[in-house]
Amino acid sequence: MIIALGAIGMTLLLLVLRQPLLVVLLAIVAYLRLVWGRGDLTYIIDDLWRGIDKEVILSVPLFILCGAVMTRGSIAERLIRIMVSLTSPLPGGLAVATILSCAVFAAISGSSIVTMLAVGSVMYPALLKNGYGNTFSLGAICAGGTLGIIIPPSIPMILYGIVTEASVTDLFISGIGPGILLTVVLAGYSLIVNRKLAVRAWDLREIGEAIRRGIWAALMPVILLGGIYSGYFTATEAAAVALAYALLVEVLIHRELRFRDFYGVVLETSKLGGSLFPVLACALSFNLLLTEERVPNMLVEWMTGAIESPAAFMIGVNVMLLAVGCLMDTSSAILVLAPLLAPMAEAYGYSKVVFGIIMILNLEIGYLTPPVGLNLIVAMSAFKQPFGTLCRAAVPFILLMLACLFLVIWQPWIAMYLVGS
Repeated sequence: MIIALGAIGMTLLLLVLRQPLLVVLLAIVAYLRLVWGRGDLTYIIDDLWRGIDKEVILSVPLFILCGAVMTRGSIAERLIRIMVSLTSPLPGGLAVATILSCAVFAAISGSSIVTMLAVGSVMYPALLKNGYGNTFSLGAICAGGTLGIIIPPSIPMILYGIVTEASVTDLFISGIGPGILLTVVLAGYSLIVNRKLAVRAWDLREIGEAIRRGIWAALMPVILLGGIYSGYFTATEAAAVALAYALLVEVLIHRELRFRDFYGVVLETSKLGGSLFPVLACALSFNLLLTEERVPNMLVEWMTGAIESPAAFMIGVNVMLLAVGCLMDTSSAILVLAPLLAPMAEAYGYSKVVFGIIMILNLEIGYLTPPVGLNLIVAMSAFKQPFGTLCRAAVPFILLMLACLFLVIWQPWIAMYLVGS
């Protein structure tokens, strides 16, 4: 107990001093190695290597690089044009196209912020120009961007799979059902809110031209999801295929990206990886130490003795995760909390895959909640809007996403139907 209180006190002190997560994790691991372990800090280096020496980790920089390539090129713009042409006869068709474009782009980017910026940079001016309210437009783009972490492939799913040893492929497949549910709900809300706006008839020539220009971009999610669902691709192989396909399309077919531009894209991705991987290595080292000392097992024993009802456990965990989502970014929350919470969830009858989807849905909402709602913060700079306006814009979408979260918890087959368990 004294050791645990010391670790908690050190964590709180470092957070008050506004230290980065990397420093916090390193300090905690060093402290626990000294008091729990053999008093030799060199074991930390061994743990760092053991933790990060996993093939699936290669998929993270590949998906980040793929998203950067598509953002620099024209894949996003061509996908959006297809969606706009197909939804034009619907009331609020442009808003529906925004949500659908986010869903399709999410299926090839793996990132919430990349999805929001790629779609929002095109659709936000278009929505305003066509009479959609500023508040609704901002909310739809920010909420649509969150689909980037629930629709596979998803970088947070990969991180969750790494730290909990759950199947990343199963996580990808289980994200399809909740991803479709969220897309349908957000698109339906967009229809209802904008039902009085003028519509126009389908223009078959416009549809044909949009498909002709965007067919190579549209095939990308089909290839990726088909390969993952069929079992032909692992997560790492899917990332490599996505990157190779994006480069082929953007450089040789669309010719929107030159080889000399690729250096800047790689440099940008390297900076992101350089900030992520040290944190990931430290978190995995921390997880190894906790496992060696049987901390998750002791927590499971204590929790099951204190709380008998799975429903009570799930309510408590969801409230905690929603609060964490307001204060931490998704990757940090997964790296720190998933290794502790997943074994508890298993003790109450929730598989690691189901709990992973529930956890990511909770943290997905965190992208829209202050003070650390990353989509809101990025949108504030990208769209030059006050933070308060963005917070108000997100409220109805947060409520809709909470309803979807409750539905997935109540009916987990939504996530597990395609997994087959």
